[in-house]
Amino acid sequence: MTKQTNKWLVVLAVLTGTFTVVLNNSMLNPVLPKFQEIFNTDAVGTGWILTIFMIAMGMVMPLTGYLGDRFGKKKVYIAGLILFVFGSVMGALSSTLSLVIIARAVQGIAGGLMMPNAMALIFQVFPKNERGFAVGIYGIAVMIAPAIGPTLGGIISIHFDWFYLFLINIPFAILSLIFSIKYLVTTEPNRSVKFDTIGFILVTIGIGSLLYVLGQGRDIEHFANFTNISLIIIGIIALIIFIKYEVKQEQPLLNLSVFKIKTFRYSMYVTVAASIGLFSALFLLPYLLQDVYGYSEIETGLIFLPSAIASGIFMTIGGKILDVKGPKYVVPIGILIITVASVLFGFVNITTGFWILLIINTLHGFGLGFGNMPATTAGMNAIPEHLVAQGSAMNNLIRQIASSVAIVFFSIYFELRRGQMMLNESISYQEASLQAINESFIISGVLVIISIPFAYKMKGVEEERS
Repeated sequence: MTKQTNKWLVVLAVLTGTFTVVLNNSMLNPVLPKFQEIFNTDAVGTGWILTIFMIAMGMVMPLTGYLGDRFGKKKVYIAGLILFVFGSVMGALSSTLSLVIIARAVQGIAGGLMMPNAMALIFQVFPKNERGFAVGIYGIAVMIAPAIGPTLGGIISIHFDWFYLFLINIPFAILSLIFSIKYLVTTEPNRSVKFDTIGFILVTIGIGSLLYVLGQGRDIEHFANFTNISLIIIGIIALIIFIKYEVKQEQPLLNLSVFKIKTFRYSMYVTVAASIGLFSALFLLPYLLQDVYGYSEIETGLIFLPSAIASGIFMTIGGKILDVKGPKYVVPIGILIITVASVLFGFVNITTGFWILLIINTLHGFGLGFGNMPATTAGMNAIPEHLVAQGSAMNNLIRQIASSVAIVFFSIYFELRRGQMMLNESISYQEASLQAINESFIISGVLVIISIPFAYKMKGVEEERS
């Protein structure tokens, strides 16, 4: 077996594992009401099925740089896979909602170990001038899984028992485990690395507090709650102290010096913008299709599939252009396309046909393919090789927070604006929903296009050397 073949088997190994984690999370989202019936609980209780996963994953991600250096990236990734299988089995065998939530916490810890290490493992075997295409192939899993997850979850919940939502993970995870054991490259552990206990405590308090509030909140009343305001303040203060503490450490938990590298810093701005574009659409489109146009859950799920395919195709094309030409020839174009698609959604009306909506969302997918993973790859290429794992952890963590903030922001704006128009302008629920969604998409487009100057400032591999 050639070295070239081995490299792509590494991509296959981490792709299947990542696909499993993302698919599982997206499958559960639309079936939370069924869990309310099964366990005789309310929306707050079942909401923890998603919230605990997000919190657990976010709190573990800062550890992956240290763990990868201390024990080797391959061992950490495989440990995450094994833990994910265990969490899936535990979830399927759970007899109470509390046990399901614990199982989801285990899966979140596993995802936190796997997701940042996945990209670091790819970077380990591909030279800088090939990483764009390789990460583009890997990124297909990241885009396809959330597109098909809700529809697949709905089908399973209708035709099978709920525990199959957990059992379906196991074959994919085991396949990834076999590939990972056989094909991932083993790195020598660095026994001299010291664990930053104080840094870990500070970042855990900070990230945990913020993700808890963001994960639970979908309305303004939630954020006006004294407890949640207190948690937000505690989280922000803890992160400020964490940053001040980390920059003084010889062996920090997260080496924040990577933000001094302009291309990496600019890539984070673009990544946040792309996350806003992605998650605003993921949140708003189901309301547009179901509340405004009256389409079914299946039709809603189908509108995301061409977008995901388009994103996957253009992610690989964009990655190849990145490898040859550099980020400024691909990322700004992607950001511009996301903006155009968002603005087009801002002008749809009550007579707009399903196929028009599908075409606009497919265009949105094109933009995400050009603007998302290529920006991340360019930023990661700019940092020293020994900091790739830490850079990947920070990239994933910032992406996680950005997506959570985007969903919360647009959910609150949508609810408040719709309610305001129904009260003050005496228009129907359908018309108010459409207007609020139109405005939300235009706001999303404005927030996305702001990142274009940063996209143009990013440098490619050859420019960084000069």
